[in-house]
Amino acid sequence: MSVMKDRLIFDHNHYVPCLRWKQGEYQALSRLGHGTKEVITPLIEVPEIGWDFETNEEAKTLDAHVEKFAKRVVEKWGERWAFVDLQLVSRDRMANGRHPVGYVFDDLAARGAFAIPVTGVGRDGAYQAEVSKVVSRDRNGACVRATLQEVSSGQFPVALVSLLRTLALRPNDAHFILDLESPSFEPLEGFTKMVIKLMSKIPAINRWRTLTICGTSFPETMGEVERGVEIRKRFEWLSYKLLCRTLAPVDRRPTFGDYAIAHPALLRVDMRRVKPAASLRYTIDDAWYIAKGRNLRDNGNEQYRDQCANLISSGLFMGERYSAGDEHIRKCAARLVDPGNLTTWRWVGTNHHLRKAVMDISSLSAS
Repeated sequence: MSVMKDRLIFDHNHYVPCLRWKQGEYQALSRLGHGTKEVITPLIEVPEIGWDFETNEEAKTLDAHVEKFAKRVVEKWGERWAFVDLQLVSRDRMANGRHPVGYVFDDLAARGAFAIPVTGVGRDGAYQAEVSKVVSRDRNGACVRATLQEVSSGQFPVALVSLLRTLALRPNDAHFILDLESPSFEPLEGFTKMVIKLMSKIPAINRWRTLTICGTSFPETMGEVERGVEIRKRFEWLSYKLLCRTLAPVDRRPTFGDYAIAHPALLRVDMRRVKPAASLRYTIDDAWYIAKGRNLRDNGNEQYRDQCANLISSGLFMGERYSAGDEHIRKCAARLVDPGNLTTWRWVGTNHHLRKAVMDISSLSAS
């Protein structure tokens, strides 16, 4: 398929959230306003296959896991660009032996999606071969995603040049994401200086079609959060703002990316043994307002109503018109909607966060 849409390009006024493609995340993305969607290019991860602790095996086959992925991308994101990464399922194969990268991108192309494959210097030969096929067919380039550890390696420039050669791409035909993952951001000034130094080691940094820096300081699990309300700093955003202030006028300013209200770690949790608590994750200026209640199994989901009411009365609520998530918060507090479940509050918090991040970026650019 030859895609006729204009090639993807954006600058630091854009936003690149990394979203693991589960129901809460894709519902959050789909419910954004049109204007917000226009300044977002999501980095969509095909999620890991869940684990069935009763049978002690994967909960479904790879075929079943990826069958509806492309369909949902088109339904929830439409004819907009997205980076798509399959690293979490790349070791598995379809029932007929096919690599999932080939299957997913064939399906995306057949449905008219505008998707760019994500790869990295550490991916195996089979993965790179499939990405190369997609690049050759779609002619939309590729996205190189590199971790802090990878870029820190003295071998990284050579590995990156080799990867581009394998894909038959030049930097100006490709996108680059420096994925900080979830580092220790403190001391903030020292960490930010280190990131700027590492950015200078990225070959041809000014020639990449887009350049994004992504990371998060969100808690790995809610077990790290005390019951009640906590205010947690968004260190990735604080670091990005400091980075922008520190860069020289001639330096390239990267686009901001994060993991929304999630952490990148893969957690294999046996829900028979875990009792998740009701929690409301709400992004505010430079921080998150996190309300944590009691476990849902024993105490029910009516807790969310009080959490919403407390947020509204805190002075930090941004109003029901701010986002679809904010509207749901107001309605939940007013008992106009069902309090919902964990997935409900993932889309509510993520939807609000995506809107807030876009507004933060806009304010920073205007200052």
